[in-house]
Amino acid sequence: MLKGKKIVLAITGSIAAYKAALLVRLLIKEGAEVQVIITPAGKEFITPVTLSTLSQKPVLCDFFTANSGTWNSHVDLGLWADAMIVAPATASTIGKMANGIADNFVVTAYLSCKAPVFVAPAMDLDMFCHPSTQRNLDILKSYGNRIIEPTSGELASGLEGKGRMEEPEAIVRVLREFFTTGQSLAGKHILITAGPTYEKIDPVRFIGNYSSGKMGFGLAEVCAERGAQVTLVSGPVQLKTSHPLIKRIDVESAGEMYEASTEAFKQCDAAILCAAVADFMPASASSEKIKRGKDSLTLQLQPTQDIAAALGKQKSEKQVLVGFALETHDETVNALSKMERKNLDLIVLNSLNDKGAGFRSDTNKVTIFERSGAVKAYPLKDKSEVAADIIDVLERHLQK
Repeated sequence: MLKGKKIVLAITGSIAAYKAALLVRLLIKEGAEVQVIITPAGKEFITPVTLSTLSQKPVLCDFFTANSGTWNSHVDLGLWADAMIVAPATASTIGKMANGIADNFVVTAYLSCKAPVFVAPAMDLDMFCHPSTQRNLDILKSYGNRIIEPTSGELASGLEGKGRMEEPEAIVRVLREFFTTGQSLAGKHILITAGPTYEKIDPVRFIGNYSSGKMGFGLAEVCAERGAQVTLVSGPVQLKTSHPLIKRIDVESAGEMYEASTEAFKQCDAAILCAAVADFMPASASSEKIKRGKDSLTLQLQPTQDIAAALGKQKSEKQVLVGFALETHDETVNALSKMERKNLDLIVLNSLNDKGAGFRSDTNKVTIFERSGAVKAYPLKDKSEVAADIIDVLERHLQK
């Protein structure tokens, strides 16, 4: 699946740069066209001569090649690529990518790249675990970049732990899988809801929840990567989308999400209702800030509009509807009841009793129930991997 693909391989200043030679060789063997770019520090670990011999292309490090008088355009390179891999990616380069510090050719090429970007960190375990590195990786994920997690083992420092760059064979496998599934949803239009809703009490207060939107945004990215046109209706979150096939509609309240979703679903093949929508809203919101008083304050609440139930009534036989159930007790019973009551084809259960699952986490642990009675429980995974598992099941239903 890599035959004819144009791959930019960016190498930075890590001892793991020696693995880049094998990575280039494997990509060429797969039929890819590889353009290597490298930071000045990267050249201290592996020579451009080795890399250019393997790739059959000059290695680019600077904006201007003095010998030939050639200007190396990072913009043209970003448009040329079908994918960019940063391997090895040091803590320094990850930080620059996350914060837009374009002080070398690699980072400017990254900022200009229109194609999917894969980042393979390589560093000592304490550097990898440091809050600043983890925050920068989270930022890159929020931009839509794909992190190829490092492995654990003996490090160059002599310590043992997580920080070894993933092996070249595994990186190639990630790329191969990406391009293999890249167009499996081409021609499909999928609605996804994500994030929380805010129900106003007064101009400065609201009823909300802890949803970060990470699961819904991960689902949107996976669908778009596989060729689907995605309408993402999102409550208030700090996340960004990067894929051109994602049309984002920002809303605040359950009512606004209801209107946007019921309208968008008319043109969709499927909907994935991942948002944590408020079940209740204040019966009336004050137009002015409510002042503290000596007496207690009573809020009268009324039910919000039920998006899942509305789409369950609206959907045709050809449309597929996927719901989510976040439960604290009687998980299976409640999930199956919700699937039946709201006419869902699939329901994804996650329990707040599972460590690492639920709101604000980068991981999730889910069980998928189908109307046919099929059930599959998955282990704890990164939310991007969970999203791929869910879309694999959805694809099966769309093919019926």
